[in-house]
Amino acid sequence: MEIKAEKMNRKNNSGVNSMKELTEELEVKFGNRAEADVSAAAYTTYRTGGNFEFLVKPLNIEEMTFILSYAKAKDVPVTILGRGSNILVSDSGLPGITIFTGLMNKIYFPELPDTSAGKSVSVRAEAGALWDSFVTGCLRRGLGGYEKTSGIPGSVGGAVRMNAGAYGCETADFLESFTVITPEGKLISYQRAEVEFSYRYSGFPRNYTVVSAEFRLKQADPEKLLAIRSEILASRRQKQPLDYPSAGSVFRRPAGDYASRLVDICGLKGLSRGGAAVSEKHAGFIINKGGATATDIYRLIREIQKTVMEKTGVRLEPEQVLLGNFENC
Repeated sequence: MEIKAEKMNRKNNSGVNSMKELTEELEVKFGNRAEADVSAAAYTTYRTGGNFEFLVKPLNIEEMTFILSYAKAKDVPVTILGRGSNILVSDSGLPGITIFTGLMNKIYFPELPDTSAGKSVSVRAEAGALWDSFVTGCLRRGLGGYEKTSGIPGSVGGAVRMNAGAYGCETADFLESFTVITPEGKLISYQRAEVEFSYRYSGFPRNYTVVSAEFRLKQADPEKLLAIRSEILASRRQKQPLDYPSAGSVFRRPAGDYASRLVDICGLKGLSRGGAAVSEKHAGFIINKGGATATDIYRLIREIQKTVMEKTGVRLEPEQVLLGNFENC
């Protein structure tokens, strides 16, 4: 999936119309939470990519609504960025305003006067909270359900958007409700039953951004839950290349098979382009060995797709989202 920002309106006939003047206004309002020419390497798990033309970090929904309304009024493109764990930003960067949701990260745990096992409890989290921090906090309080998703990178909002999962557990399994914001800044709430979820898919509009979510979990023994977490994390360390920057699984699972198996049988483990390589440890990962550009990673993705298609007849579909312009790569 490739997202291209539209050309910005840079007219100078009505006060604040140029990007420079526009960003100066945002810098006044947001202080050091607004900055021009910020490297994507600091905000993505691939640790590479070009610059965000302007990055803003809202603290809450009200500030996010203001930025969206402001950008729409000025005809400036907006990109919403979570924890950067499932994306690749082009080397040419992203024009317009990028909204980083990582400071909208509160988790609201309930009081638990009744500790009886099996009781259902709701927990609400803002979209920018790290998924693994949310999971760990739940397990320590004896709230079970997501222990098998321990170690998944990214944010709560991203997990809901892509229905992230692992070891047979998916985000939608215990999702109760969630709230999104439209490109115009309107808030809409959904109950879980109103939206279709399936493997790495959520059925609400792609241009809606999750801002918070509520989950219904069951009380259980914290020690047992944390023991399961430890097993899952150990398994991840054993099987995945966690010592290198990556963005997780590169490709969606093809029907009845695994992308990593297909990449492996095609002899592509270790294949490299520039500083990017197919992991020797897990063929489903592309790693940044050091100095990889977004173009290196993109070209490697395309070469893997081409080879797997030629040798197996299966077209691998990227799970990761491409942000920016990759046309000339």
